[in-house]
Amino acid sequence: MKCISIDLDGTLLNSRHEISEEDLKTLKELQEKGHTIILNTGRAYADVVKIKAIQNMEIPIFCLNGSVLYSKTGELLYEVTISISTYKEIFSVLQKLGVRILVYTNYGGFPSTLPPLHSKSKEELDILFQAFNYDEILKQDNLKIYKLIALVQYDQLEKIEEVKKTLTSKFDVSTASSFPNNVEITSNETHKGKAILRYQQMMNLSFEEIFAIGDGGNDLAQFEVATTSVAMGNAPLNIQQKANLITKTNDEDGFSHAVRHLLDLMNTQKVKSVI
Repeated sequence: MKCISIDLDGTLLNSRHEISEEDLKTLKELQEKGHTIILNTGRAYADVVKIKAIQNMEIPIFCLNGSVLYSKTGELLYEVTISISTYKEIFSVLQKLGVRILVYTNYGGFPSTLPPLHSKSKEELDILFQAFNYDEILKQDNLKIYKLIALVQYDQLEKIEEVKKTLTSKFDVSTASSFPNNVEITSNETHKGKAILRYQQMMNLSFEEIFAIGDGGNDLAQFEVATTSVAMGNAPLNIQQKANLITKTNDEDGFSHAVRHLLDLMNTQKVKSVI
């Protein structure tokens, strides 16, 4: 059995945040051939199932960089959290570093999740983050914290490495960037790669090959466990350099191109080593 683990933003989703008809056709054909298809994303589950095309799929969805795993029927299979005490410490450090903070919980994302912020101006973001009272989060009953995101403006990218270095020196957490201007912080027990291996074990499956397709820093963890990794043509150069293969961009049906022409997953031939 083959496993194909696919990132969403910048990979399966094009720049209009849609899945193309060609990519939908490819997904359907892969399923018909009996391969295991996984959506492996940094998004929260609620933001994934808002995508109309995904609502009609029966497919496992791994959210928040592997912190929460859902079965193909939407059943919660696994979750790992950041303790409240650790969250408080991390939050304090991020505040001192002067970054914007998103908090992903079992009550949703505060003051928002990431996708709705992409279209907002700097002024709108300033108002959103300055007005939000983070103390309200801790008042929720049975609170679970899955992930934090540190955000900066694109003219402050030098802060990203500072955030990563500071956090990894103080806390036992996983850090990765889904976009150049953010740092996603989860429990050290999980990342996209560990999620694939955990799912394989939980479901008593045997993946003879694992193909990971992505475009961001949080995809490097799934590249590490894959037998073959594929970077999108729109991925930053440092991500492409870590992959075995490079496909076309997300606006050129790069996922389908990888499946049909680079990996030959519709055929019985061996994986090609060149584009």
